[in-house]
Amino acid sequence: MGTGRIVTDAGKAYIKPMGNRQGPHLLAVELIATRLAHWFKLSVLDHAVIIIDSDVDEIPFLRGGFAATGPAFVTRAIQAHSWGGSADELKPLVNPLEISRLVVFDSWVRNCDRYPPDLTERKPNYDNVLLEELTGDEAEKLRLIAMDHTHCFGCGRDLDARFNQIDRVRDDRVYGLFPGFVPWIDRSGIEAAMADLSMLDKEMVAEIVHDLPAEWDVSAAAKSALADLICRRAAFLNDYLPEAVGHVCRSDAQVETQGE
Repeated sequence: MGTGRIVTDAGKAYIKPMGNRQGPHLLAVELIATRLAHWFKLSVLDHAVIIIDSDVDEIPFLRGGFAATGPAFVTRAIQAHSWGGSADELKPLVNPLEISRLVVFDSWVRNCDRYPPDLTERKPNYDNVLLEELTGDEAEKLRLIAMDHTHCFGCGRDLDARFNQIDRVRDDRVYGLFPGFVPWIDRSGIEAAMADLSMLDKEMVAEIVHDLPAEWDVSAAAKSALADLICRRAAFLNDYLPEAVGHVCRSDAQVETQGE
């Protein structure tokens, strides 16, 4: 995506602009999935859409070229580091129950770019597990942040009118289940996340999906197909996910012990 670091009037930020090598549709996916993650009670970065004028704002891409004029997705920079992959590194989390919720979310939105269900197709991306370094009374504590969602739904493919194909709706694999997450997965966390997902409102989803900048060039038919996919997968998840992750779930008593 050619993510760049910029300074705005609100402080330091990361930007995913138009003109990136993967196209504008993944900006739409990033915005939609981040808004869904926020609705799903996951900790996300402060984010916004801002307009870039390439005649004034010369923002270089890592592999060459510059950001194009148009709407860009930006997130506020925080003091944080990527997860190293061990379960012990997660002990200082102030939000350990979000680990279970993140696995449910990644399976819902088919996020192949954190921990894919098939390691022969993609490698795990530990950079997409962000740990915010807290300060003040919570110094030495960490917060798990759900971030970088460009490869949700279609694993990097452009949106189109056939995006709600049945194989995507009924994909019964588990996404996001890092081995280092397994000791932290608990039954109550999965059940709470599934209960929230059952309350998904189709009108809210439609509003999120259709509220995209016109410059990102997502057709009305593609938006409708994506909204349909999101809602139908939310319903389908209950058919397989609780059982699929049930064998790694801990009891509530184990959760309390792990968190002490």
